[in-house]
Amino acid sequence: MDVKSTPSYLYWLFCQFELITCSYLMEPWEKVLFYSFNLALALLLLYFTYACLAAQASSALQLLWSFPANPRENALSVVK
Repeated sequence: MDVKSTPSYLYWLFCQFELITCSYLMEPWEKVLFYSFNLALALLLLYFTYACLAAQASSALQLLWSFPANPRENALSVVK
């Protein structure tokens, strides 16, 4: 494939997406609904992934920062 510029490459990717999803067969109003639904799901997935990762990273960092402060206390709490 000879890609000369970014817009033509993005257009090529979009055409591939339409071929894979068979959305080139849809009417324009169906395409709008289909793309809106898929975009909304993708954005929700990204948001919830970000929110969960932020909470998990915060918990992990709190745990890691507590180990150097009180090593003996932390070792005893793990054994119990």
